[in-house]
Amino acid sequence: MSKICEICGKVPQTGNRIVRHGLAKYKGGIGLHTTAVTRRRFLPNLHRVKAVVDGTPRTVWACAACIKSGRVVKPARAKKPAAPEA
Repeated sequence: MSKICEICGKVPQTGNRIVRHGLAKYKGGIGLHTTAVTRRRFLPNLHRVKAVVDGTPRTVWACAACIKSGRVVKPARAKKPAAPEA
């Protein structure tokens, strides 16, 4: 599964994990020194949700930002039948 939001097209991005050692100057040290830089990936926060696409409900992978902003339209839920009265 590719990590792509089917609503907005958000994809993984790359960045760095920076390791620093030393005591900060304001704490009495000589300052922080970078000792390692490692590449890493920032993955989108994807969720599998049911959404209405072109008038039909189907399951899509959508990021949390799309779900929270209302760009994902969820299908109407079926109502439960009323209980018979005695």
